[in-house]
Amino acid sequence: MTTRAELRCRCGEVRGWVADASPRTVNRVVCYCDDCQAFAHQLGRADLLDAHGGSDIVQVAPASLTFVQGQDRIVGLRLSPKGLFRWYARCCHTPVGNTVSPAIPFVGIVVQAFDHDTQRPDDVFGKPIGAILGKYAIGDPPAAAKGMSLSLVLRAVRMVLGWRLRGKAWPNPFFTRDTRAPIRPVTVLSPSQRDALRCLCGPHPAARSDAQAQ
Repeated sequence: MTTRAELRCRCGEVRGWVADASPRTVNRVVCYCDDCQAFAHQLGRADLLDAHGGSDIVQVAPASLTFVQGQDRIVGLRLSPKGLFRWYARCCHTPVGNTVSPAIPFVGIVVQAFDHDTQRPDDVFGKPIGAILGKYAIGDPPAAAKGMSLSLVLRAVRMVLGWRLRGKAWPNPFFTRDTRAPIRPVTVLSPSQRDALRCLCGPHPAARSDAQAQ
């Protein structure tokens, strides 16, 4: 069964939808990397992380994602000059998509953007199929995130290649097709700004606790 999944930022100013949404057409994984943790802290949205610092991410094809309201409120952030493009709603600092580049047809969206009064993510996407980069988790990494899951890697590669071959790389809601340039403004953090976030991220829970106590 497939459906159209509605996406909303926390305040409701930015809205969109993902077409043909189902457990077989997307990936849903929990990522514990320190960059995802740093991004959440930079936005002041640590509430989006689980107890171990994980971000629950739904990975979709760019062409399946359409914004229908509040596009002018979407801006981008990169933690470094070569980092992911991390898009969010500036009205309420809700992440609405992570992208590598226009060349790689892939958008990762925090699951909370799909959780609202008329829709539950588990009903649309199913539960997460795995977890990655547990070495960056806060405290003991979840068992599912230890090591590298070959099945998750192969599934992700297969989906990205499939999206490219089926023409689902375009239109892309974050980049123009002719120049491949970002549609919305993008800010790049300085090294000092990125370093200031490291103490808030795993795998150093003691440093995180000290920073929060200050």
